[in-house]
Amino acid sequence: MTDTRPLSARRFPLLTVFGLGHLPMSGTFGSIPPVVVAGLAIAMGLHPATHPVLYNALILAMLVGASVACVVQGDLAEIRFRRKDPKEVVADEVAGQSVALLALPVAVGTSGWTIGALLVASFLAFRAFDIAKFWPMSRLERLPGGWGVLLDDIAAGVFAWITIQVAAAVLL
Repeated sequence: MTDTRPLSARRFPLLTVFGLGHLPMSGTFGSIPPVVVAGLAIAMGLHPATHPVLYNALILAMLVGASVACVVQGDLAEIRFRRKDPKEVVADEVAGQSVALLALPVAVGTSGWTIGALLVASFLAFRAFDIAKFWPMSRLERLPGGWGVLLDDIAAGVFAWITIQVAAAVLL
């Protein structure tokens, strides 16, 4: 018999991002931690304009950690919840949002307001692409197991990243 108990924050803290996946609008809540971490890092002096390697290493660490969690435990999550890409699994949102936060276009300005606007725009763009799920995201979501859980959100992050980069270039 298949174990159908819900993934708990205690047993699978990375997949549910310490329980955020159990909240309503779990995808939105799951996308917030990378934005908060990026904002705190910038506020503490790890600015992408002055410390791009360290800033991007931090964002990349979130991306890799969340991606590994999805790929390694995604199959189990789908079995337990009996559906593809369960809403309780939000590590994929952390990974996708992290992609959108890589290499912020700081050439548009380095003031607190500008960086704040970039963080908010990155969040909104990622959520829009993640929710829309147009091609190729809709196709990637059909991949088996953890890869299907993860790759549609990575694609949404790439589209969000491109959108932010193009918007910043146009504003220059």
